[in-house]
Amino acid sequence: MAERKFKVIKGGAAAAVSNYHRKFLSAFITDTRLMGVVGMYIHWELSNNDYITDFHQFFYFDSEEYGFETYKSLFGDNYDEIIMTEQALIGGLGGNKVSVGEKEATFLVQKYIAMNNRLSIPLPEPQNEYKFLLQHPVTLSEEESHALIEKLCTPIESEYQLINYFLMRVFGKDIEAAAYLSAGDIVLDDIFEKTEATLCKNTIEECYEDGELSYLCESLIEFDGKYKLVITEIYVTERKVTKIKKRSSFFVTPTEAAMMLNHPEFITVYEILAEPEDFYRQFSEISGGSMQTLHDNGRLYMEFNKSNNHVNRKIFRLNEDIHGLYYATDYGQLIVAAYSLKDIHDIEKTLSKNEVGGSIIATAKYEFKEPILYEFIQSDFEDFTDFLEFLNT
Repeated sequence: MAERKFKVIKGGAAAAVSNYHRKFLSAFITDTRLMGVVGMYIHWELSNNDYITDFHQFFYFDSEEYGFETYKSLFGDNYDEIIMTEQALIGGLGGNKVSVGEKEATFLVQKYIAMNNRLSIPLPEPQNEYKFLLQHPVTLSEEESHALIEKLCTPIESEYQLINYFLMRVFGKDIEAAAYLSAGDIVLDDIFEKTEATLCKNTIEECYEDGELSYLCESLIEFDGKYKLVITEIYVTERKVTKIKKRSSFFVTPTEAAMMLNHPEFITVYEILAEPEDFYRQFSEISGGSMQTLHDNGRLYMEFNKSNNHVNRKIFRLNEDIHGLYYATDYGQLIVAAYSLKDIHDIEKTLSKNEVGGSIIATAKYEFKEPILYEFIQSDFEDFTDFLEFLNT
């Protein structure tokens, strides 16, 4: 293997990508196309007569609204930095990583760039780092297209999973993925809303009529800040949707929607004993793959499940892809929340076994009939116990 010599790249990163020899090493995609989003990674080798280095590209594609949404890149072979970038961008998708070749990877980049151009969506910067992937237009044969969609989509394991994914794609106006999950020509005009909608909850019931099995679905969808309940009847043959009938639909109030989406929340409160610098350093081993958002009084980390098994259920809830929430306040509390007793116990065990376990001590545990953590985050309270006492007065 050639010795890697690192130095400042003349003209910057974009110049190196454009002007030096590129060798494709590997690539992968996430098999999360049926969730409406796909992550992709490409690993190149850049070289000239003076040096050789690794070039890593990360892409985030949205098939409903945003197209080619996010792009990140790295030079060199810092493993920790590569993993952190991967986790930050695609760690929450809950899918498997599937190897693809250079032709397939290039095709996907070109496809989603075309979507951005068609919808007048700005492309992520720096465009000069990936514009070389547009130099040679790529088309796939019917066989190649089928092989790629099979890689992009997780295998369907049950009728419940099929129906939930299908309705998710239909309400999202994602014709390509809906067609993949169906057999024959299905009329979807009556099902579509005027704009893309999010499937928040779906309940499936088997229905037999004259010996024929169908599935009656009650779907709560959200679009433009409004909620609607849509009742459909779906017919399935060999894990493909063969027919769909819209039975009824009507708007519901945000209060009614909240009641339908209601679920318990389990919370454990910890006191942080270490200095903030030390705590966040130790906690980074746990929070590395989480989505972080900053708030007025602290930082919220959202940890997603490692799979999308919540789709494979008779009752689907969109928020059940969350494993746990961690809210580290600026006032020395770590508040951990989960939506099941199993998940909160798993999180507690993970914290106790990690280095950060020596810097925190549990002070209280709660079970609430409905989520309350976000309400605390948006309040002006510094202490979670004070917040609860206020609610109870």
